[in-house]
Amino acid sequence: MVAHLTSAKNLSVTLRVWRQPSTDEPGRFVDYAAKDLNPNMSFLEMLDVVNYGLEAKGEDPIAFAHDCREGICGTCSLVINGKPHGPHKGVATCQTYMRSFADGDVIVVEPFRAKPFPILKDLICNRSAFDAIQQAGGFITVRAGSACDANAIPVPKDGADLAMDAAQCIGCGACVAACKNASAMLFVSAKVGHLGLLPQGQAERDSRVLNMVAKMDELGFGNCTNQYECSAACPKLISQDFIARMNRDYIAASFRQAFKPKSNASSGGA
Repeated sequence: MVAHLTSAKNLSVTLRVWRQPSTDEPGRFVDYAAKDLNPNMSFLEMLDVVNYGLEAKGEDPIAFAHDCREGICGTCSLVINGKPHGPHKGVATCQTYMRSFADGDVIVVEPFRAKPFPILKDLICNRSAFDAIQQAGGFITVRAGSACDANAIPVPKDGADLAMDAAQCIGCGACVAACKNASAMLFVSAKVGHLGLLPQGQAERDSRVLNMVAKMDELGFGNCTNQYECSAACPKLISQDFIARMNRDYIAASFRQAFKPKSNASSGGA
């Protein structure tokens, strides 16, 4: 293992941070010295320390989004040295620790960049486009109520396991930030897939995939060119196989929609 990953010695780095006052104003990179850092603090804790110093000097702190800090919420959407969520695989920004960097490193920190994710301020971008896609079809209409007996709706284990794999998606947007086309196919396929694999999601299976893909296109996300940057950057390691599954569902749903019998209009009397 690289020596600096295991050393308990404090380190100092230079942060090159994207600062942008608002969506409509231009941004620029600004350098900040982050000194005497505990290598066991998380990346977000390091930003907290830098912000304490800025506030003490009467300067505007660096705006960044965070919530759970446990790799669950998907809020910590940062690009660190060109990689969404940082240098490691299968972790979010909040799970990246300063021991991952060497003393004296220059660390470039940017927001997720995509047209459907406009920057609000500094490192915070607006990812409400994902909410709109989810609202277009990411639901079921099965009556909600008290829990039914566990054996009332049989679910094959392989299907349940695959659905759980897809349901791990936290909607962080790393897949979009990593893709050269800003495609949201991995996110949409995960949301389509986890409901489409379960019996409760069958009633809306066709409308779900058609509506969610249509909303994705409407919001300006790019096309998938199957280079799989998305799954490589995903903190939950969602497989690109879900994109292929969604494509099959989309073709089948489009075919059924095209040949769906049209209801006859009622004829009026002469």
